[in-house]
Amino acid sequence: MAPIFIVLILVSIIALGEVLSLSSRAKIPTLLVVVAVTFVLLQTGILPQSYIEASTFVAAGGVLVPVLIVHLGTMIPLSVIKKQYKAVVITLIGLMFSVAAMLIIISLVFDYQTAVAGAGPLTGGIIAYIVTQEGLTEAGFVSLAAIPVVVFALQNLIGMPLTSTLLSKYAVTIRDDFSNEKFTSEKGDEMEGGLGSKNRKLLLPERFMQSNFFLLFLLFIGGALATWLGEITGINYSLWSLAIGIIGFALRIYPDKALDRSNSSGLAMVALIIVVINSLVGITWDQVVSSLIPVLCVIVIGTSGLVIGGMIGAKLFNWKPTKAVPVVLTALYGFPGDYLIVEEVSRSIGRNEDEQNRIMNELLAPMLIGGFTSVTVGSIVIASILIGTL
Repeated sequence: MAPIFIVLILVSIIALGEVLSLSSRAKIPTLLVVVAVTFVLLQTGILPQSYIEASTFVAAGGVLVPVLIVHLGTMIPLSVIKKQYKAVVITLIGLMFSVAAMLIIISLVFDYQTAVAGAGPLTGGIIAYIVTQEGLTEAGFVSLAAIPVVVFALQNLIGMPLTSTLLSKYAVTIRDDFSNEKFTSEKGDEMEGGLGSKNRKLLLPERFMQSNFFLLFLLFIGGALATWLGEITGINYSLWSLAIGIIGFALRIYPDKALDRSNSSGLAMVALIIVVINSLVGITWDQVVSSLIPVLCVIVIGTSGLVIGGMIGAKLFNWKPTKAVPVVLTALYGFPGDYLIVEEVSRSIGRNEDEQNRIMNELLAPMLIGGFTSVTVGSIVIASILIGTL
């Protein structure tokens, strides 16, 4: 079959996931649909395993991984992180407790390799999953390949309902205090001045930075440099990519959301998801079934660690646990799930537009920053470090 038809089939599966996710307001995650549908098609032979590689997108996605991580580094303005330092610290505490719990308990019940296979995906998103999957394959732990993909597919189903329940309770407090004119937002929690980036004068001439091709050129330089540094230092390329993106943005070499500004993020994400699809090749029903008990243990123990860390962070900064714990739980789903939950909670709890705006303003910034801290930064660091210990 011609590659264009194979890509059409794969993009159709991704589009189906998007339709179901949007229709359910992210209660059905896109990647859960993609992983489940593709796995069934591969196991039944309807989609031959050789087709995935023949799509040619697997190689493209592999090349784009370091470029995408550089792009992620440009999405986190340091000024915003400083304003939302409480959300950042609480999220890091949650990640620390979660990873520690998994490494200790899962290692005792199963083994250390199983703990590593689950820890990266549970604390983050698609990049952490790919780093973990690649690392397990390179280290020869092919038998564990099903664990990260099943964790990655199922963690949203725990994180999003739990977050929605807790945020709804906190939103009632905001609403009632606001109606009694007692509410005072914690400094820096509103979206004023928030996550948007002001017009920044970049290091290179503006006429160059308006070119999609030139922006891609800069991103590929960053990705190539990260790969080279990874080869000569032994430190995973993903850490170098993230550092190059953050430093490049701080030094005004990269604009904010560099890949979006080059109008290339959509196609890049398709290639990345096809890399995830390719990781399903070779995984059998028996592997998935045998991984269910370890996966459930990873999700329960890892999520419990996030909750405990969030409650400790709440004590530290005098936040209500019903606010702090959801910020930490963004590690289980990230954007756009965090935004959609806040939007849904504000609409369902607020009785009028003023109350809805107050709830939205109070919750959105820390939730988004929590997601950036865990999914965009923390999980990549965690996955890269843990894989290096195998």
